[in-house]
Amino acid sequence: MTKETMKAVGLYKYLPIENPESLIDVEVDKPSPTGRDLLVRVQAVSVNPVDYKVRSPKNREESVPKVLGWDVAGVVEQVGPESTLFRPGDEVYYAGSIIRPGGNSEFHLVDERIVGVKPSTLDFAQAAALPLTSITAWESLYDRLGVSLNKADNAGKTLLIIGAAGGVGSIAIQLAKNSGLTVIGTASRPESVSWAKALGADHIINHFEAFVPQLKAAGFDQVDYVLCLNSTGKHWANMAEAIAPQGKICSIVETEELLNLTLLKNKSVTFAWELMFTRSTYQTPDMIEQHKLLNEVARLVDAGVIRTTTNETLRPINAENLRKAHAMLETERTVGKVVLEGF
Repeated sequence: MTKETMKAVGLYKYLPIENPESLIDVEVDKPSPTGRDLLVRVQAVSVNPVDYKVRSPKNREESVPKVLGWDVAGVVEQVGPESTLFRPGDEVYYAGSIIRPGGNSEFHLVDERIVGVKPSTLDFAQAAALPLTSITAWESLYDRLGVSLNKADNAGKTLLIIGAAGGVGSIAIQLAKNSGLTVIGTASRPESVSWAKALGADHIINHFEAFVPQLKAAGFDQVDYVLCLNSTGKHWANMAEAIAPQGKICSIVETEELLNLTLLKNKSVTFAWELMFTRSTYQTPDMIEQHKLLNEVARLVDAGVIRTTTNETLRPINAENLRKAHAMLETERTVGKVVLEGF
């Protein structure tokens, strides 16, 4: 019996994005769901920094195409025998797992515990912009920084978001405002400043200048929470100076520099990392929290509290357009999300 195949975009070699072989159109076997997996017919995907970081040049070759892509919106085609949360025909959105093939393919397997019901008020392209950044922002705020979900608890508390106009920052601003925090974002260009303000940031400072003088000019001596979405090492001293005693700092950006944790000691400051792939990579007992939070984000979207952060949509999903999207993200100047729709 001939195995069914499907279209996908993948790589054999890890090359600069300018090289046409850095991402190529391929045909691969169509997978089948087992256990708690869903087989999803992919309608739209979006691109994140993790895509180009995984694809970045290295001395390695793959014997089978490596498929990237960790933001998907689509329709459940089949469910595994142990699946209980979804049925064929359900519209879903999710970010998937870094240790499994990505979603840049016509069909994709994903564990249902990290999948949410797609917001009903959004089309697939708009929904595909949300999962990875929403999970990262949610886990950063509520799991790592310990921000309360009760608005009254956050009265008078301040959050500084470094890199507020990017994908995660765009969602974090909206979640934080909905939780009653005063949000100070960093941005350095007119378009990123206006984007962050439009999403609800109360104040904007420039991350190329010292933080504390700018915070004081805006009326703040210090901040209760810092969420670092850009260059942890570069901003470390500024964060340590700006954070309040017993405050909390969370970063999502890996660093090759050694961080001087002693800068946080006198203030008893907590520092935490956030990686939204942790739960799926280690199959943690609370994996299903990502299903729950994506459903809650969908509810907030449908209630008009959170808006999608799609800023550019390319059609169709193919190697040429994915190379374009990677190149755009590699400039580190994109505002909002780049989405691809339709095979």
